[in-house]
Amino acid sequence: MKSKLMTVLLAGALSVAASAAMAADKLALQLKWVTQAQFAGYYVAKDKGFYKEENLDVEIKPGGPDIAPVQVLAGGGADVVLDWMPSALASREKGVGLVNIAQPFKSSGMMLTCRKDSGISSPQDFKGKTLGVWFFGNEYPFLSWMSQLGIPTDGSANGVTVLKQGFNVDPILQKQADCVSTMTYNEYWQIIDAGLSADDLVVFKYEDQGVATLEDGIYVLEDKLKDPAFEDKMVRFVRASMKGWKFAEANPDEAADIVLENDASGAQTEKHQRRMMGEIAKLTAGSNGALDEADYKRTVDTLLKGGSDPVITKEPVGAWTSAITDKALK
Repeated sequence: MKSKLMTVLLAGALSVAASAAMAADKLALQLKWVTQAQFAGYYVAKDKGFYKEENLDVEIKPGGPDIAPVQVLAGGGADVVLDWMPSALASREKGVGLVNIAQPFKSSGMMLTCRKDSGISSPQDFKGKTLGVWFFGNEYPFLSWMSQLGIPTDGSANGVTVLKQGFNVDPILQKQADCVSTMTYNEYWQIIDAGLSADDLVVFKYEDQGVATLEDGIYVLEDKLKDPAFEDKMVRFVRASMKGWKFAEANPDEAADIVLENDASGAQTEKHQRRMMGEIAKLTAGSNGALDEADYKRTVDTLLKGGSDPVITKEPVGAWTSAITDKALK
C-alpha cells in the first residue's frame, strides 16, 4: 500500500512539474541585428536560466538587413523589440504606438570614423567630403548632427555628400568615402582588422559631439500594456534581462562565448565577439535598466533640432514609461 501511495504521490509531483513547465509564458524578442555580443544580455539570461526562473519561455529572433523590428512588432511577429530611440520616436510619430519600457544601454556607441589622409581633423572639415551613413532609421542622429552644424547634406560644395552605407566598411577602405559610420564595438574594429591603424584614423564619437541619442532600448506596443497579464510578463522579462546584462558586464568572455554558441550562422569569431563584449560592457555600465529622463530629454532635443527636416516635429507624448522598471527593479 505504501509503495502504491508513493507511486501516486510521485506521479502527482511529476504531473505538477510538467504542468508548471508547460505553463511558462511564451515571449518572442526581435533583435535589431544579427546574433552578436550587442545582445549578449538576452542570450545570457536564456542560457543561465534567468528567464526560466521568471517562468518565461523566450524566443530570441535574430535580425538582419531585411528585417525591420518595428514592422515585425506591428505585424504580431514579436512581443518586444530592441530599437534605437530616434527610429522608435520617428515610428511613433508616424502612428506606430511604440513605448520604451527599459533602457539597458546608458551610452551611445555610434561614431563617424574618418581617414586622416582625407584632411579631416574637426567636424567643420566635413564640408565637401563624402560621408558614409546607415539608413533604415539609423540616419536620424547623423542628420540632426549635420543640421546643428549648419552643414547641408545635399552634396553641395559647402555641404557633404551622403553615401548610403551598406553594413560593411568597404567605402573607407576603398576610398569611396572619407568617413563611414561605425560603432565602438563593431565596424571600427573591422577597419582595424582590414589593415588601417588607429593612427590612420580620426574618430568622432556622437557622445563627445553632444548629439548622442539612446540606443538599444526595449520597446513594446502601447495597447499591449493595457493588459495586466502582458504588463506582468514584461516586468519579469525586464528583470531577467537586466540580470543577464549585469552578468555579461561582470563576465564578458563567458558572455561572448554564450553568444557564439547561439550563432546559428557561424559567421562570428571568438576574437571579435570577446572584443565586442568588452566594448558593449562600457555602454551598459551605469544602467540598471530604468530610463534616465535626462537621457531621454537629450535624445528628444537632438532630434527636434533637425532644421527644415527634423526627425520628429513635436515633443513626443507617452513614448516611454517607468511602470515596468519600477516593478522589475524593486
